[in-house]
Amino acid sequence: MSELLITNGRVVNEGETRELDILIRDGRIEAIGSGITAAAGARVIDAAGRYVLPGMIDDQVHFREPGLTHKGEIATESSAALAGGITSYMEMPNVNPPTTDREAIRAKYARAAEVSRANFAFYFGGTNDNIEEIRRVTGDDACALKVFMGASTGNMLVDDPDTLEKIFADSPLLIATHCEDSPMIGHNLVEARAKYGNDIPIEQHPFIRSEEACWKSSSFAVELAKKHDARLHVLHLTTAREMAHFAAGPAAGKRITAEACVHHLFFNSDDYATLGNRIKCNPAIKTPADQAALRAALASDLIDVIATDHAPHTLEEKDGNYMTAPAGLPLVQTALLSALELVHDGVLTIEQLAKKTSHAVADCYKVLERGYLREGYWADIVLVDTEKTTTVHDADMRYKCGWTPYDGVTFRSAVDTVI
Repeated sequence: MSELLITNGRVVNEGETRELDILIRDGRIEAIGSGITAAAGARVIDAAGRYVLPGMIDDQVHFREPGLTHKGEIATESSAALAGGITSYMEMPNVNPPTTDREAIRAKYARAAEVSRANFAFYFGGTNDNIEEIRRVTGDDACALKVFMGASTGNMLVDDPDTLEKIFADSPLLIATHCEDSPMIGHNLVEARAKYGNDIPIEQHPFIRSEEACWKSSSFAVELAKKHDARLHVLHLTTAREMAHFAAGPAAGKRITAEACVHHLFFNSDDYATLGNRIKCNPAIKTPADQAALRAALASDLIDVIATDHAPHTLEEKDGNYMTAPAGLPLVQTALLSALELVHDGVLTIEQLAKKTSHAVADCYKVLERGYLREGYWADIVLVDTEKTTTVHDADMRYKCGWTPYDGVTFRSAVDTVI
């Protein structure tokens, strides 16, 4: 349909909420204002009582294609994302084969163009031996460079100090890092196995993948970024201590920015007793005090972005013991609902939520004509009802893996319409 009019909605954009109309023509926002009329035959959505937000841009997902498609694939996971209010996503390189050369990343763009339900971009992956490829990559090739400065699959752990120096000195792209110190984690795991064998209680996960392991690695990343004036984005922070690395202020003006993920904001270590491996993820969900610090850092603009780190596994895989159960959760379909709980709890305003889920992501990654509700921009829009509840069940999920860590949770909002 070439023309669509959204009327009477509470439009949330750039720090303000106003009752306005939005006229969309040929996929773009034609006009924003009061008393707009549509052409004959146009579709009209009466958004009275609902908030009109820019669609969420998720800067960290694992959709598992190619090579791991028994867990998820671009078609299924992007459908789930769209159902949850995520209109754009940035997908990670640790697939099979890994996205560590330009041929591999071009193949992912071609596949997404065929099957993705939402807007897409892909990361280029760093390794210990692809520095020449990294130097040649451009913003036309990838949204950013992903560096696993902590345990990862295959060849994607970058733990050579000389390579890291070269990456931070020479990367033409924003560097997004997973920060955990692998030797420290390995030592903690050896100690846990000596005590428990393979039957390590899941409650030990945040002590194995410890605060100290996070701090040591993120400290090194920040040190390298400052040394080389590199553009650094630290992903999925989990500890109160790490907030010392970051400064408050608008994301657009920072060289070092930070992200928190919805599951680290919603769950804490008390939830391992009931959810077990369903909330096993890396970095680990940590203490209630860490959770509270992440929430406060969002409100004060120490943390710039809310994302998911959506990483599906089958329940059969998750039902193993601590040593065999993989880390990662499916999250995109419930991400915005989970983030909206912060608004209900008074942690964030609805305007801050739009900033963390859309505006700041566009600013960090220099996303063109998305992330804001502006005339001329693409019409990526989500209508949410904060007066209507949503109870989540495994059976309702569009993920290929067919489950959610939020099974049985009732959220205090509902995703109404996604454009």
